[in-house]
Amino acid sequence: MSEKIAKMIDHTALKAETTREQVEKLCEEAKQHHFASVCINPTWVETAAKLLDGSDVKVCTVIGFPLGANTPETKAFETKDAIEKGAAEVDMVINIGALKGKDYDLVERDIKSVVEAAKGKALTKVIIETSLLTDDEKVKVSELAVKAGADFVKTSTGFSTGGATVQDIRLMRKTVGPDIGVKASGGVRDRKGAEEMIEAGATRIGASAGVSIIAGETSDSDY
Repeated sequence: MSEKIAKMIDHTALKAETTREQVEKLCEEAKQHHFASVCINPTWVETAAKLLDGSDVKVCTVIGFPLGANTPETKAFETKDAIEKGAAEVDMVINIGALKGKDYDLVERDIKSVVEAAKGKALTKVIIETSLLTDDEKVKVSELAVKAGADFVKTSTGFSTGGATVQDIRLMRKTVGPDIGVKASGGVRDRKGAEEMIEAGATRIGASAGVSIIAGETSDSDY
C-alpha cells in the first residue's frame, strides 16, 4: 500500500522561505520513495529538473500562486517558462474573484490559457481553493476546468483558510467524472488522511508530509 500511495504523492515545498538546501533534500526524498513529483515554486524548477534527471520523479510547479489574480496572459507565459526549464506538471490557481463574481467566461479563459500553453508538454492541474467557495461554486469551476481541457482539479493552495476535505474530494470527483484527476492538497499529514482522500476519489495527494505519510507517522506540517 505504501508503494501505491507514494506514486500518488506530489512531495511539496512551496513556502516563500524555502532554500536550495531544502529543495535538494525534497528531491532526494522523492527519488528515494518514488513519489509522483516534487512540487516547488517556479524559481526552483531548473534546479529540481537537474537533480531529478534520470529518475522516475517529475517536476511540478505552480502558476499564479497563491492568489490566482494574475492575468491569463501572465499565467500562460509563466507556464511556458516553467516547461522550458523542466516542469512536467503545472498547478494553476483559478481567478477566484472572477468565479465569485460569476464571470465564468474569464474563469474558463484563464484556465484555458494555461492548458493551451502546456498542451502536449505538461499536465495541468486547476487549483480551485475550496475553502473560499460554496458547493455550487466548486461544482461550477470543476465543470469549467473539464470544459477547458485540464487534466486535474485540485482542492487548495495550502495558503488560504483551509485545505482538502473528504467531502470536497467526493463532490469534485462526482462533478468531473472518472476520467479527470482529482488532487487533494492542504492538511494531509498522515497515512490515514491520505487513504481517506484516495477512498473519496483523489488520484493525487499534495503534501509536504510525504515521508511521514509513507512511514505511517503524523506530521505537523500545514500543507
